[in-house]
Amino acid sequence: MTVTDLPDPAADRPFEELLGDCVHCGFCLPTCPTHVLWGQEMDSPRGRIHLMAQTHDDVLTEAAVGHFDNCLGCLACVTACPSGVAYDALIDRTRVRVEEEHRRPLPERALRGAVFALFPHRRRLRMLRGPLRAYQASGASALVRRSGLLDRVSPALATMERVAPPLSAPPPALPELVPAVGRARARVGMLLGCVQDAFFPDVNTATARILALEGCDVVVPRDQGCCGALSGHAGRGAEAAGFLEALIGAFERAGVERIVVNSAGCGSGMRHAERVLSQAGADDSLVRRGRAFAAKVVDLTEFLVDLGPVAERHPLPLHAAYHDACHLSHGQGVTRQPRALLAGIPGLTLSDLPNREICCGSAGVYNLFNPEPARELGDRKAADAASTGARLLVSGNPGCSLQVASALERAGTPMAVAHTARVLDASLRGLSVRSLLGDG
Repeated sequence: MTVTDLPDPAADRPFEELLGDCVHCGFCLPTCPTHVLWGQEMDSPRGRIHLMAQTHDDVLTEAAVGHFDNCLGCLACVTACPSGVAYDALIDRTRVRVEEEHRRPLPERALRGAVFALFPHRRRLRMLRGPLRAYQASGASALVRRSGLLDRVSPALATMERVAPPLSAPPPALPELVPAVGRARARVGMLLGCVQDAFFPDVNTATARILALEGCDVVVPRDQGCCGALSGHAGRGAEAAGFLEALIGAFERAGVERIVVNSAGCGSGMRHAERVLSQAGADDSLVRRGRAFAAKVVDLTEFLVDLGPVAERHPLPLHAAYHDACHLSHGQGVTRQPRALLAGIPGLTLSDLPNREICCGSAGVYNLFNPEPARELGDRKAADAASTGARLLVSGNPGCSLQVASALERAGTPMAVAHTARVLDASLRGLSVRSLLGDG
């Protein structure tokens, strides 16, 4: 059982009660990425909680909003806290208040509007693939990066350009039902995700293939959309609830036992569906549906470990390092299962990263809104990855993969990045190490 399988104690508790749980002990400080970067009390979890209390019945100041915006929402403090402070619920509610009450400067409003008009929409992102492939094939990317033009015009656009992965022709779209290979052991739904589906469709194909090889009928609802996690992470509560309500309906119609997710950020958001809907003022019926939906959500790695293996693992003689995505380790409490799956692959040597509790700087769309600290955190994570001497970095979240791959490239570190599903899929299919390293 993971932490999110338990009832959400923060779903209905008053904000003032949640604030009072913090005893300001400081255990959160060494795990908070912005406190690690700057050493400022107001850019630590306990400092932000103090600000929340100060501004609870007052006007939100520009300075307070800045400190709230600086938070990555990585939830490392939740893991570290000995008092059980629900910082995730506190920062979520505070961000909703910021978006409702604080008027941002026009350039910020325009950027946020553009980001949320694109990223939570799977079809719009897929339409971007063609122009982006053409741009990459033209060689213009190298010229743009050398010129520094985008950095001067818009750091957010520069970040988007840098983290965009090299794109090839996408695999065929998954059918609505991928039948189990051999005896069916389970019937599961599968989330495609937005960024995952647009930029890492091979991860979804690998996920469906693994599940089928392990004896699962895999249902991929055609009408599924965004889970709302990105919107919720940025304080757009009503928008997040709307996306969630539609997704809940899609998987209710699918009639599945579990909903398997291969994106840490999506999984964390979906497993808090009850809280998201309740805070958005949804009626009791929808909140109950959200609770039932959340109980079915499971990360790919924990589902496979619970199910137990039947498919043969072939050797992968490779030294890999595992990166803990924050919304998998801190948001869902899933740390053991990915390592157990990777350890079960013959020939694979696995290392942990130093400072594994510190965020890589992706944090949903944080790296677009706060590119400078995000870049510094990415560079730190790339250096930690390089220190392991591994040839491959394994991660369970598309945002982390994009962020760290960009930082590794910037540092000139010859290390590939792959999703956990792709590594396991390569072993099950007997593929070569080169299929993961991209050098053949």
